[in-house]
Amino acid sequence: MFDHKSIEKILGIEFSKPELIRQAFIHRSYINEHSSSGLSHNERLEFLGDAVLELVVTDHLYRNFDNPEGELTSWRSALVKTESLAAQAQKLELGQYLQMSRGEAKNGGRERVALLANLFEAIIGAIYLDHGYEAAKNFVHEHIIAQLDQILSSRSYIDAKSQFQELAQERENTTPHYRVVSEEGPDHNKIFEVAVFLGAVEKGRGKGNSKQSAQQAAAADALKSYS
Repeated sequence: MFDHKSIEKILGIEFSKPELIRQAFIHRSYINEHSSSGLSHNERLEFLGDAVLELVVTDHLYRNFDNPEGELTSWRSALVKTESLAAQAQKLELGQYLQMSRGEAKNGGRERVALLANLFEAIIGAIYLDHGYEAAKNFVHEHIIAQLDQILSSRSYIDAKSQFQELAQERENTTPHYRVVSEEGPDHNKIFEVAVFLGAVEKGRGKGNSKQSAQQAAAADALKSYS
């Protein structure tokens, strides 16, 4: 059962309009099963939160670094990418409060990276509407921009595919190629498994809800052999 007081305690923010933070935790599938509830799903809040998040991060990078635009764009992408947002939602254990259909929950919806990232953006949108830009900015700084030093020191702003290609070409004079080895699940929630090869030798495997994300996961797996 949803309890906005528990959410407020986790976030460290008290909402004057509790209905906003509740909406942030409602997945579209929940509305499909509770059409008479009068509730709204979180996609509009997610849309707003995405814009606020990008503005806060962009403003911080612009004001604090004089690096070329291309580098700043890569840093921003690393900070706001789906996996980064989902990791923060997982750290705060927010997934357990997501309201969704029984089927979605049974299929692991509360652990799905995309849904957790969407939730995190919706929360930012709710904070912005309830408390204004400064509160949303402080939240983003605390949970997202705080990761910047680690991202820069690990060079994780260079995506895994690019890193693996760079190393493979440098060390083995070979360009990686990727192949889908399996697909499972319905069309609207398909999971792909991809393998990455150097020549005929498989170097890593990964899964994702798109071929692109599965390729990134496979490249990240392959990079372990270069560490």
